[in-house]
Amino acid sequence: MTPITFSLATCESALASDLDSCYKRTANHLIAMDETAKPLRIPPEMAIYAEKHEIFDLVQTLVTNLMVDKPEDPIQYLIVLLKRGSVEVPRVMLLGPPASGKRTVARKLCEHTQVIHITDSNILKEDTDLTKKALQYKAKQQDIPGDLWIKLIQQRLSKIDCVRRGWVLEGIPQTREEALSLQEAGVAPNHVVLLEAPDAVLIERSQGKRIDPVTGDVYHVTFIWPEDKEVVQRLEHQKAVSEEQLVAQLMQHHREVHALRKTYRNCLKGIDADQPHVDVFDQVCCGELLEAVSADATNMGELIKPYLESGQQVPDSMVLQILTERLSRLDCTTRGWVLHGFPRDLEQAEKLQESNFIPSRVFFLEMTDDVAIERVTLRSIDPVTGERYHSLYKPAPSPEVQTRLQFNPKDSEAQLLQQLKEYWANASSLQDLYPEAVYINADQDPHTIFESLESRLVGRLQNDS
Repeated sequence: MTPITFSLATCESALASDLDSCYKRTANHLIAMDETAKPLRIPPEMAIYAEKHEIFDLVQTLVTNLMVDKPEDPIQYLIVLLKRGSVEVPRVMLLGPPASGKRTVARKLCEHTQVIHITDSNILKEDTDLTKKALQYKAKQQDIPGDLWIKLIQQRLSKIDCVRRGWVLEGIPQTREEALSLQEAGVAPNHVVLLEAPDAVLIERSQGKRIDPVTGDVYHVTFIWPEDKEVVQRLEHQKAVSEEQLVAQLMQHHREVHALRKTYRNCLKGIDADQPHVDVFDQVCCGELLEAVSADATNMGELIKPYLESGQQVPDSMVLQILTERLSRLDCTTRGWVLHGFPRDLEQAEKLQESNFIPSRVFFLEMTDDVAIERVTLRSIDPVTGERYHSLYKPAPSPEVQTRLQFNPKDSEAQLLQQLKEYWANASSLQDLYPEAVYINADQDPHTIFESLESRLVGRLQNDS
Protein backbone atom coordinates (compact mmCIF):
# COMPACT_ATOMS: atom_id res chain seq x y z
CA MET A 1 0.00 0.00 0.00
CA THR A 2 1.43 3.38 -1.01
CA PRO A 3 1.55 5.94 1.85
CA ILE A 4 -0.43 9.12 1.33
CA THR A 5 1.22 12.56 1.76
CA PHE A 6 -0.39 15.94 2.39
CA SER A 7 1.11 19.40 2.38
CA LEU A 8 0.07 22.19 4.75
CA ALA A 9 -1.39 24.21 1.88
CA THR A 10 -3.52 21.28 0.73
CA CYS A 11 -4.91 20.68 4.22
CA GLU A 12 -5.68 24.35 4.85
CA SER A 13 -7.48 24.65 1.53
CA ALA A 14 -9.62 21.61 2.26
CA LEU A 15 -10.46 22.86 5.75
CA ALA A 16 -11.46 26.26 4.43
CA SER A 17 -13.74 24.82 1.75
CA ASP A 18 -15.51 22.19 3.76
CA LEU A 19 -14.31 21.07 7.18
CA ASP A 20 -16.62 18.09 7.49
CA SER A 21 -15.96 16.67 4.04
CA CYS A 22 -12.22 17.20 4.58
CA TYR A 23 -12.23 14.89 7.57
CA LYS A 24 -14.41 12.34 5.82
CA ARG A 25 -12.05 12.19 2.84
CA THR A 26 -9.05 11.77 5.11
CA ALA A 27 -10.73 9.40 7.54
CA ASN A 28 -8.20 6.63 6.84
CA HIS A 29 -5.10 8.76 6.84
CA LEU A 30 -3.19 10.82 9.38
CA ILE A 31 -2.07 14.31 8.34
CA ALA A 32 1.37 15.28 9.51
CA MET A 33 3.88 17.97 8.68
CA ASP A 34 7.17 19.37 9.95
CA GLU A 35 7.92 22.99 10.75
CA THR A 36 9.26 23.59 7.23
CA ALA A 37 5.91 22.49 5.72
CA LYS A 38 7.56 19.63 3.80
CA PRO A 39 5.18 16.67 3.38
CA LEU A 40 5.98 13.59 5.44
CA ARG A 41 5.41 9.99 4.48
CA ILE A 42 3.10 8.27 6.97
CA PRO A 43 3.15 4.49 7.45
CA PRO A 44 -0.29 2.86 6.97
CA GLU A 45 -0.05 1.40 10.49
CA MET A 46 -0.42 4.88 11.96
CA ALA A 47 -3.79 5.34 10.25
CA ILE A 48 -4.99 2.04 11.72
CA TYR A 49 -3.84 3.09 15.19
CA ALA A 50 -5.50 6.52 14.85
CA GLU A 51 -8.78 4.98 13.71
CA LYS A 52 -8.77 2.47 16.56
CA HIS A 53 -8.20 5.14 19.22
CA GLU A 54 -10.57 7.72 17.67
CA ILE A 55 -7.78 10.22 17.06
CA PHE A 56 -9.47 11.48 13.88
CA ASP A 57 -12.62 12.34 15.87
CA LEU A 58 -10.53 14.09 18.50
CA VAL A 59 -8.69 16.19 15.93
CA GLN A 60 -11.96 17.08 14.19
CA THR A 61 -13.49 18.22 17.47
CA LEU A 62 -10.47 20.30 18.41
CA VAL A 63 -10.17 22.01 15.03
CA THR A 64 -13.92 22.62 14.78
CA ASN A 65 -14.01 24.27 18.21
CA LEU A 66 -10.88 26.24 17.40
CA MET A 67 -12.38 27.61 14.18
CA VAL A 68 -15.76 28.39 15.79
CA ASP A 69 -14.54 30.09 18.97
CA LYS A 70 -11.38 31.73 17.54
CA PRO A 71 -9.78 32.13 21.00
CA GLU A 72 -7.14 34.76 21.75
CA ASP A 73 -4.81 32.09 23.13
CA PRO A 74 -5.36 28.97 20.96
CA ILE A 75 -2.79 26.81 22.72
CA GLN A 76 -4.27 27.39 26.18
CA TYR A 77 -7.73 26.93 24.66
CA LEU A 78 -6.81 23.50 23.28
CA ILE A 79 -5.27 22.52 26.61
CA VAL A 80 -8.55 23.38 28.35
CA LEU A 81 -10.54 21.38 25.80
CA LEU A 82 -8.32 18.33 26.24
CA LYS A 83 -8.49 18.52 30.04
CA ARG A 84 -12.25 18.93 29.92
CA GLY A 85 -12.70 15.81 27.84
CA SER A 86 -16.14 15.11 26.38
CA VAL A 87 -18.16 17.19 28.85
CA GLU A 88 -19.89 20.02 27.03
CA VAL A 89 -19.98 23.32 28.91
CA PRO A 90 -23.27 25.26 28.98
CA ARG A 91 -23.80 27.78 26.20
CA VAL A 92 -27.16 29.38 26.91
CA MET A 93 -29.06 32.28 25.38
CA LEU A 94 -31.76 33.65 27.70
CA LEU A 95 -34.26 35.67 25.69
CA GLY A 96 -37.59 37.34 26.39
CA PRO A 97 -39.51 40.62 26.33
CA PRO A 98 -38.81 43.54 28.70
CA ALA A 99 -39.76 42.85 32.35
CA SER A 100 -39.96 39.08 31.80
CA GLY A 101 -37.32 38.46 34.49
CA LYS A 102 -34.29 37.71 32.32
CA ARG A 103 -31.84 39.39 34.70
CA THR A 104 -33.13 37.56 37.80
CA VAL A 105 -33.19 34.16 36.10
CA ALA A 106 -29.80 34.68 34.45
CA ARG A 107 -28.15 35.62 37.75
CA LYS A 108 -29.62 32.60 39.54
CA LEU A 109 -28.68 30.33 36.66
CA CYS A 110 -25.07 31.53 36.65
CA GLU A 111 -24.86 31.22 40.41
CA HIS A 112 -26.28 27.72 40.20
CA THR A 113 -24.05 26.45 37.38
CA GLN A 114 -20.97 28.68 37.84
CA VAL A 115 -21.05 29.81 34.20
CA ILE A 116 -20.17 33.34 33.02
CA HIS A 117 -23.00 35.88 32.89
CA ILE A 118 -22.74 38.02 29.74
CA THR A 119 -24.85 41.16 29.22
CA ASP A 120 -24.61 44.02 26.75
CA SER A 121 -23.35 46.30 29.53
CA ASN A 122 -20.53 44.10 30.82
CA ILE A 123 -19.36 43.38 27.27
CA LEU A 124 -18.63 47.10 26.96
CA LYS A 125 -16.59 47.07 30.19
CA GLU A 126 -13.80 45.06 28.55
CA ASP A 127 -10.61 47.08 28.08
CA THR A 128 -9.92 46.38 24.40
CA ASP A 129 -9.57 48.38 21.21
CA LEU A 130 -12.96 47.13 20.04
CA THR A 131 -14.77 48.30 23.18
CA LYS A 132 -13.05 51.68 23.01
CA LYS A 133 -14.28 52.04 19.46
CA ALA A 134 -17.81 51.01 20.48
CA LEU A 135 -17.86 53.46 23.40
CA GLN A 136 -17.10 56.28 20.98
CA TYR A 137 -20.43 55.57 19.30
CA LYS A 138 -22.16 55.43 22.69
CA ALA A 139 -20.64 58.78 23.68
CA LYS A 140 -22.17 60.30 20.54
CA GLN A 141 -25.51 58.60 21.40
CA GLN A 142 -25.23 56.54 18.22
CA ASP A 143 -26.03 52.86 17.77
CA ILE A 144 -23.04 50.52 17.71
CA PRO A 145 -22.71 49.12 14.15
CA GLY A 146 -23.90 45.55 13.89
CA ASP A 147 -20.62 44.07 12.67
CA LEU A 148 -18.70 45.75 15.50
CA TRP A 149 -21.22 44.48 18.07
CA ILE A 150 -20.88 40.91 16.82
CA LYS A 151 -17.08 41.14 17.06
CA LEU A 152 -17.42 42.39 20.65
CA ILE A 153 -19.59 39.41 21.61
CA GLN A 154 -17.28 36.98 19.85
CA GLN A 155 -14.26 38.54 21.55
CA ARG A 156 -15.80 38.15 25.02
CA LEU A 157 -16.95 34.56 24.49
CA SER A 158 -13.51 33.51 23.24
CA LYS A 159 -11.86 34.38 26.57
CA ILE A 160 -10.66 31.44 28.60
CA ASP A 161 -13.24 31.81 31.42
CA CYS A 162 -16.11 31.37 28.95
CA VAL A 163 -14.35 28.53 27.18
CA ARG A 164 -13.67 26.68 30.42
CA ARG A 165 -16.93 27.29 32.29
CA GLY A 166 -19.51 28.17 29.63
CA TRP A 167 -21.74 31.23 29.36
CA VAL A 168 -25.25 32.68 29.55
CA LEU A 169 -26.04 35.47 27.09
CA GLU A 170 -28.79 37.58 28.64
CA GLY A 171 -31.05 39.28 26.11
CA ILE A 172 -28.68 38.59 23.20
CA PRO A 173 -29.58 38.38 20.33
CA GLN A 174 -32.61 40.64 19.98
CA THR A 175 -33.22 40.32 16.23
CA ARG A 176 -33.01 37.62 13.59
CA GLU A 177 -30.32 39.60 11.79
CA GLU A 178 -28.22 39.63 14.95
CA ALA A 179 -28.86 35.92 15.49
CA LEU A 180 -27.75 35.03 11.96
CA SER A 181 -24.65 37.20 12.30
CA LEU A 182 -23.75 35.39 15.52
CA GLN A 183 -24.19 32.05 13.77
CA GLU A 184 -21.90 33.18 10.95
CA ALA A 185 -19.35 34.23 13.58
CA GLY A 186 -19.52 30.74 15.14
CA VAL A 187 -21.46 31.68 18.29
CA ALA A 188 -23.68 28.61 18.66
CA PRO A 189 -25.69 27.96 21.87
CA ASN A 190 -26.61 24.48 23.03
CA HIS A 191 -29.71 25.84 24.80
CA VAL A 192 -31.97 28.83 24.05
CA VAL A 193 -34.54 29.72 26.72
CA LEU A 194 -37.38 32.05 25.74
CA LEU A 195 -39.36 33.60 28.61
CA GLU A 196 -42.96 34.47 27.72
CA ALA A 197 -45.72 36.39 29.49
CA PRO A 198 -48.81 38.45 28.55
CA ASP A 199 -48.16 42.11 27.82
CA ALA A 200 -50.47 43.20 30.64
CA VAL A 201 -48.37 41.28 33.16
CA LEU A 202 -45.13 42.71 31.79
CA ILE A 203 -46.44 46.27 31.96
CA GLU A 204 -47.46 45.71 35.58
CA ARG A 205 -44.07 44.22 36.40
CA SER A 206 -42.18 47.14 34.91
CA GLN A 207 -43.52 49.36 37.68
CA GLY A 208 -42.24 49.04 41.25
CA LYS A 209 -38.78 47.70 40.43
CA ARG A 210 -35.99 48.13 42.98
CA ILE A 211 -32.29 47.42 42.54
CA ASP A 212 -29.59 46.46 45.03
CA PRO A 213 -26.65 48.80 44.26
CA VAL A 214 -24.20 46.37 45.88
CA THR A 215 -25.06 43.17 44.00
CA GLY A 216 -27.02 44.54 41.05
CA ASP A 217 -29.92 42.17 41.86
CA VAL A 218 -33.35 43.35 40.74
CA TYR A 219 -36.34 43.17 43.10
CA HIS A 220 -39.99 44.16 42.91
CA VAL A 221 -42.32 45.52 45.57
CA THR A 222 -44.98 42.93 44.64
CA PHE A 223 -43.34 39.95 42.98
CA ILE A 224 -39.81 39.64 44.41
CA TRP A 225 -38.91 41.17 47.77
CA PRO A 226 -35.68 40.36 49.66
CA GLU A 227 -35.89 38.66 53.05
CA ASP A 228 -32.70 40.31 54.32
CA LYS A 229 -33.58 43.60 56.08
CA GLU A 230 -30.15 45.01 55.31
CA VAL A 231 -30.77 44.48 51.59
CA VAL A 232 -34.21 46.09 51.90
CA GLN A 233 -32.74 49.23 53.45
CA ARG A 234 -30.24 49.80 50.64
CA LEU A 235 -32.63 49.16 47.72
CA GLU A 236 -32.89 51.97 45.21
CA HIS A 237 -35.66 52.88 42.79
CA GLN A 238 -34.88 51.71 39.29
CA LYS A 239 -35.62 54.25 36.62
CA ALA A 240 -38.61 52.85 34.77
CA VAL A 241 -39.46 53.52 31.15
CA SER A 242 -42.83 55.07 30.44
CA GLU A 243 -45.73 52.82 29.53
CA GLU A 244 -45.61 54.17 25.97
CA GLN A 245 -41.92 53.29 25.68
CA LEU A 246 -42.51 49.82 27.13
CA VAL A 247 -45.38 49.16 24.71
CA ALA A 248 -43.09 50.14 21.84
CA GLN A 249 -40.40 47.76 23.12
CA LEU A 250 -42.95 44.96 23.44
CA MET A 251 -44.16 45.53 19.89
CA GLN A 252 -40.57 45.34 18.65
CA HIS A 253 -40.10 42.07 20.56
CA HIS A 254 -43.28 40.59 19.04
CA ARG A 255 -42.05 41.50 15.55
CA GLU A 256 -38.77 39.65 16.09
CA VAL A 257 -39.66 36.73 18.35
CA HIS A 258 -41.17 34.50 15.65
CA ALA A 259 -38.01 34.78 13.54
CA LEU A 260 -35.85 34.04 16.60
CA ARG A 261 -37.96 30.95 17.27
CA LYS A 262 -37.28 29.69 13.76
CA THR A 263 -33.58 30.46 13.99
CA TYR A 264 -33.11 28.45 17.20
CA ARG A 265 -35.94 25.94 16.79
CA ASN A 266 -33.63 22.94 17.32
CA CYS A 267 -32.51 24.03 20.79
CA LEU A 268 -35.33 26.35 21.94
CA LYS A 269 -37.34 25.93 25.13
CA GLY A 270 -40.23 28.33 25.85
CA ILE A 271 -41.11 28.96 29.50
CA ASP A 272 -44.11 30.79 30.95
CA ALA A 273 -42.70 33.73 32.93
CA ASP A 274 -46.11 34.59 34.40
CA GLN A 275 -45.44 32.59 37.56
CA PRO A 276 -43.22 32.96 40.64
CA HIS A 277 -39.58 33.45 39.68
CA VAL A 278 -38.64 30.38 41.73
CA ASP A 279 -40.81 28.20 39.50
CA VAL A 280 -39.41 29.83 36.37
CA PHE A 281 -35.88 29.11 37.53
CA ASP A 282 -36.73 25.50 38.40
CA GLN A 283 -38.01 24.95 34.87
CA VAL A 284 -35.01 26.66 33.28
CA CYS A 285 -32.43 24.84 35.35
CA CYS A 286 -33.99 21.49 36.26
CA GLY A 287 -36.64 20.75 33.64
CA GLU A 288 -34.06 19.45 31.17
CA LEU A 289 -32.24 17.15 33.61
CA LEU A 290 -32.87 13.91 31.74
CA GLU A 291 -32.27 15.55 28.35
CA ALA A 292 -28.99 16.98 29.61
CA VAL A 293 -27.88 13.57 30.83
CA SER A 294 -28.81 11.93 27.53
CA ALA A 295 -26.74 14.52 25.66
CA ASP A 296 -23.73 13.81 27.85
CA ALA A 297 -21.26 11.28 26.48
CA THR A 298 -21.58 8.91 29.42
CA ASN A 299 -22.86 5.38 29.85
CA MET A 300 -26.02 6.63 31.55
CA GLY A 301 -26.60 9.16 28.78
CA GLU A 302 -26.40 6.45 26.14
CA LEU A 303 -28.73 4.22 28.13
CA ILE A 304 -31.59 6.71 28.53
CA LYS A 305 -31.32 8.31 25.08
CA PRO A 306 -33.45 5.61 23.32
CA TYR A 307 -36.27 6.13 25.84
CA LEU A 308 -36.33 9.89 25.32
CA GLU A 309 -36.12 9.66 21.54
CA SER A 310 -39.01 7.18 21.37
CA GLY A 311 -41.15 9.02 23.92
CA GLN A 312 -41.12 6.10 26.35
CA GLN A 313 -40.89 6.52 30.11
CA VAL A 314 -37.36 6.23 31.49
CA PRO A 315 -37.16 3.32 34.00
CA ASP A 316 -37.35 4.31 37.66
CA SER A 317 -33.94 2.83 38.43
CA MET A 318 -32.30 5.14 35.90
CA VAL A 319 -34.30 8.18 37.01
CA LEU A 320 -33.37 7.58 40.64
CA GLN A 321 -29.69 7.18 39.78
CA ILE A 322 -29.67 10.46 37.85
CA LEU A 323 -31.75 12.26 40.47
CA THR A 324 -29.76 11.14 43.51
CA GLU A 325 -26.53 12.13 41.78
CA ARG A 326 -27.94 15.60 41.12
CA LEU A 327 -29.30 16.07 44.65
CA SER A 328 -25.92 15.07 46.06
CA ARG A 329 -24.15 18.04 44.51
CA LEU A 330 -22.94 20.88 46.69
CA ASP A 331 -25.57 23.43 45.64
CA CYS A 332 -28.43 21.10 46.65
CA THR A 333 -26.83 19.97 49.91
CA THR A 334 -26.12 23.55 51.03
CA ARG A 335 -29.10 25.45 49.60
CA GLY A 336 -31.83 22.84 49.41
CA TRP A 337 -33.92 21.58 46.49
CA VAL A 338 -37.44 21.48 45.05
CA LEU A 339 -38.75 18.45 43.16
CA HIS A 340 -41.65 19.20 40.83
CA GLY A 341 -43.88 16.29 39.76
CA PHE A 342 -41.68 13.67 41.41
CA PRO A 343 -42.23 11.14 42.91
CA ARG A 344 -45.20 10.08 40.81
CA ASP A 345 -46.02 6.87 42.69
CA LEU A 346 -45.36 5.05 45.97
CA GLU A 347 -42.45 3.00 44.61
CA GLN A 348 -40.57 6.11 43.49
CA ALA A 349 -41.24 7.82 46.81
CA GLU A 350 -39.98 4.85 48.83
CA LYS A 351 -36.83 4.56 46.71
CA LEU A 352 -36.21 8.27 47.21
CA GLN A 353 -36.44 7.79 50.98
CA GLU A 354 -34.19 4.74 50.84
CA SER A 355 -31.60 6.98 49.17
CA ASN A 356 -31.92 9.25 52.23
CA PHE A 357 -33.43 12.17 50.29
CA ILE A 358 -36.36 13.05 52.52
CA PRO A 359 -38.32 16.24 51.84
CA SER A 360 -38.89 18.65 54.72
CA ARG A 361 -42.19 19.79 53.23
CA VAL A 362 -44.59 18.19 50.74
CA PHE A 363 -47.32 20.13 48.94
CA PHE A 364 -50.28 18.70 47.04
CA LEU A 365 -51.92 21.13 44.60
CA GLU A 366 -55.57 20.18 44.31
CA MET A 367 -58.25 20.83 41.72
CA THR A 368 -61.08 18.91 40.09
CA ASP A 369 -60.64 17.10 36.79
CA ASP A 370 -63.09 19.51 35.15
CA VAL A 371 -60.90 22.48 36.07
CA ALA A 372 -57.77 20.71 34.82
CA ILE A 373 -59.46 19.87 31.52
CA GLU A 374 -60.67 23.45 31.15
CA ARG A 375 -57.21 24.87 31.83
CA VAL A 376 -55.25 22.56 29.57
CA THR A 377 -57.40 21.69 26.57
CA LEU A 378 -58.47 25.26 25.78
CA ARG A 379 -55.03 26.82 25.65
CA SER A 380 -53.25 27.66 22.41
CA ILE A 381 -50.37 29.69 21.01
CA ASP A 382 -50.01 32.25 18.24
CA PRO A 383 -47.12 30.98 16.05
CA VAL A 384 -46.49 34.49 14.72
CA THR A 385 -46.09 36.40 17.99
CA GLY A 386 -45.50 33.53 20.42
CA GLU A 387 -48.35 34.87 22.58
CA ARG A 388 -50.33 32.30 24.58
CA TYR A 389 -54.13 32.39 24.65
CA HIS A 390 -56.99 30.56 26.35
CA SER A 391 -60.49 30.28 24.99
CA LEU A 392 -62.02 31.40 28.31
CA TYR A 393 -59.40 33.27 30.32
CA LYS A 394 -57.57 35.04 27.50
CA PRO A 395 -59.30 34.79 24.11
CA ALA A 396 -57.64 35.90 20.88
CA PRO A 397 -57.91 39.67 20.34
CA SER A 398 -59.09 39.39 16.73
CA PRO A 399 -60.51 36.91 14.20
CA GLU A 400 -57.20 37.07 12.31
CA VAL A 401 -55.27 35.86 15.37
CA GLN A 402 -57.96 33.27 16.17
CA THR A 403 -57.64 31.61 12.77
CA ARG A 404 -53.89 31.04 13.11
CA LEU A 405 -53.84 29.73 16.69
CA GLN A 406 -52.24 26.33 17.18
CA PHE A 407 -52.97 23.70 19.82
CA ASN A 408 -50.38 21.34 21.26
CA PRO A 409 -51.37 17.68 20.59
CA LYS A 410 -50.15 16.86 24.11
CA ASP A 411 -52.99 19.07 25.46
CA SER A 412 -55.72 16.86 23.98
CA GLU A 413 -58.47 15.77 26.35
CA ALA A 414 -57.70 12.09 25.73
CA GLN A 415 -54.06 12.46 26.80
CA LEU A 416 -54.98 14.61 29.78
CA LEU A 417 -57.60 12.12 30.99
CA GLN A 418 -54.99 9.35 30.85
CA GLN A 419 -52.59 11.48 32.90
CA LEU A 420 -55.32 12.26 35.44
CA LYS A 421 -56.20 8.57 35.70
CA GLU A 422 -52.59 7.72 36.50
CA TYR A 423 -52.34 10.56 39.00
CA TRP A 424 -55.47 9.59 40.97
CA ALA A 425 -54.41 5.93 40.95
CA ASN A 426 -51.30 6.89 42.94
CA ALA A 427 -52.48 9.94 44.88
CA SER A 428 -53.88 8.18 47.96
CA SER A 429 -50.76 6.06 48.56
CA LEU A 430 -48.54 9.16 48.28
CA GLN A 431 -50.81 11.04 50.68
CA ASP A 432 -50.54 8.19 53.18
CA LEU A 433 -46.75 8.22 52.90
CA TYR A 434 -46.63 11.98 53.58
CA PRO A 435 -49.22 12.47 56.40
CA GLU A 436 -47.93 15.98 57.19
CA ALA A 437 -48.31 17.19 53.62
CA VAL A 438 -49.99 20.56 52.98
CA TYR A 439 -52.91 20.74 50.58
CA ILE A 440 -53.30 23.89 48.47
CA ASN A 441 -56.35 24.80 46.42
CA ALA A 442 -54.91 25.25 42.92
CA ASP A 443 -58.19 26.56 41.51
CA GLN A 444 -57.00 30.14 42.16
CA ASP A 445 -54.84 32.71 40.41
CA PRO A 446 -51.08 31.92 40.38
CA HIS A 447 -50.11 34.74 42.76
CA THR A 448 -52.55 33.54 45.44
CA ILE A 449 -51.25 29.98 45.12
CA PHE A 450 -47.66 31.17 45.43
CA GLU A 451 -48.47 33.23 48.53
CA SER A 452 -50.10 30.17 50.12
CA LEU A 453 -47.06 28.03 49.39
CA GLU A 454 -44.64 30.69 50.57
CA SER A 455 -46.46 31.40 53.85
CA ARG A 456 -46.53 27.72 54.81
CA LEU A 457 -42.93 27.15 53.78
CA VAL A 458 -41.65 30.21 55.66
CA GLY A 459 -43.70 29.25 58.69
CA ARG A 460 -42.22 25.75 58.68
CA LEU A 461 -38.67 27.11 58.40
CA GLN A 462 -39.25 29.50 61.32
CA ASN A 463 -40.61 26.67 63.46
CA ASP A 464 -37.64 24.46 62.62
CA SER A 465 -35.20 27.22 63.61
